Amino acid sequence: MTQQQGALMGFVHRRRRGAELFLLVLALAVGVGAYAAVGLGVQGEVPAGIVGYGGWLAALIVAAHIVVRIVAPYADPVLLPVVAALNGLGLAVIHRLDLAYENIPDKQHDFAQQQLTWMSLGVVLFILTLIVLRDHRTLQRFTYTAGLGAILLLLLPLLPGLGTTVNGARIWISLGPFSFQPGEVAKVLLVVAFAGYLVVHRDALALAGRRLLFIDLPRGRDLGPILAMWLVSLGVLVFQRDLGSSLLFFGLFLVMLYVATERPGWLLVGSLLFAAGAFLGYLQFSHVRTRVDIWLDPMRYFDDTPGSGQLVESMFGMGWGGLVGRGFGGGQPQRIPYAESDFIIGAIGEELGLTGVIAVVLLYGIIVERALRAALVCRDGFGKLLAVGLGSVFALQVFVVIGGVTRLIPLTGLTTPFLSYGGSSLVANWVIVALLLRISDQARRPVPALDGDDADVETTQVIKL
Repeated sequence: MTQQQGALMGFVHRRRRGAELFLLVLALAVGVGAYAAVGLGVQGEVPAGIVGYGGWLAALIVAAHIVVRIVAPYADPVLLPVVAALNGLGLAVIHRLDLAYENIPDKQHDFAQQQLTWMSLGVVLFILTLIVLRDHRTLQRFTYTAGLGAILLLLLPLLPGLGTTVNGARIWISLGPFSFQPGEVAKVLLVVAFAGYLVVHRDALALAGRRLLFIDLPRGRDLGPILAMWLVSLGVLVFQRDLGSSLLFFGLFLVMLYVATERPGWLLVGSLLFAAGAFLGYLQFSHVRTRVDIWLDPMRYFDDTPGSGQLVESMFGMGWGGLVGRGFGGGQPQRIPYAESDFIIGAIGEELGLTGVIAVVLLYGIIVERALRAALVCRDGFGKLLAVGLGSVFALQVFVVIGGVTRLIPLTGLTTPFLSYGGSSLVANWVIVALLLRISDQARRPVPALDGDDADVETTQVIKL
């Protein structure tokens, strides 16, 4: 190994845990600072419990950092701070809504405290995932088990006595005083199942069939997987009335299929199937038709009373917020129905303005970029597809949610990752981040040194990665 190669290898494989700790301090400042700003803006004083709140938030973040430093020292140094900043900002906005709901008798609730509890559980599972799963390639052994588990989880809300309907969608299960959305866990299992299946069958799926307008279409005999996933997505739409999850699952499979095969023909076939499913859903299901009607003419469902038009209230709020927002306590985000969950972006746009919304979108963009970076440097095909799939979960979910809130596309009802109130989503997303960190740690970890000239060849290959 030459001196220059050794220097390059040292640069490529720096652990960067100190940089992560510095970024985590900034993320903690965002979360605690936003919480203090809410108290000053709404009540005119710093919240009395800010020391306990800030201490607990810091303990969670430091615990996650220490575990990453010990069991995944070469993991991406940016992912955890970005997630911590988003989660902290989400807690502050939810707390702001809690204060606003105090004057509304039927809405009084301590959502922020519950969200902090769910965050604690999410960080615990984040830590356990990193400790237990020392090599992401182990998950490939459970390809079909993960697929079966995902299907069973999607069927659970349909069982009588177990599933419950919330806001027209039957996607929840109730266990005593607790409720849970199994679809959030199913999306993680589906990514594992898709990655394991595609890494084995991608050569066959990449074979070209007929050629249409400079695009090689897939062979008819290879359409089985995408048709099966299309039917599963339609089943979610028909039986659970969950438009958001239906779009997420099918879009996720389509993205991973395209990345695995590098065939644009799959995108064309998937787009045609999506268009057919959307048209069928509009014709056959009233809840889909209502979403489209609200998208086309939102003022039709608005009568100037709080809560009468979810989309209109959000648009008015964001318009009132303008470029820099009204400031915490200066707006009326409580007028937006479900502002703490589905429409938290509307609340952020009203009080933090377009600037705040753009900052949030950029943070999500960083998460997706770091996931794709991990996929690029990963040395095995399964890890590449797994990282792409996990990053696509965030990309698709954010696009669908923010697109619906800004009236770019019809509303779907998904939550905004790490910002919205919702324990199932928050816990599942923390596990996704742990998996991404495990993949990046494996990808950036130095290759064991070999003897003689073979070591120089191997080192050169790693440097190129």
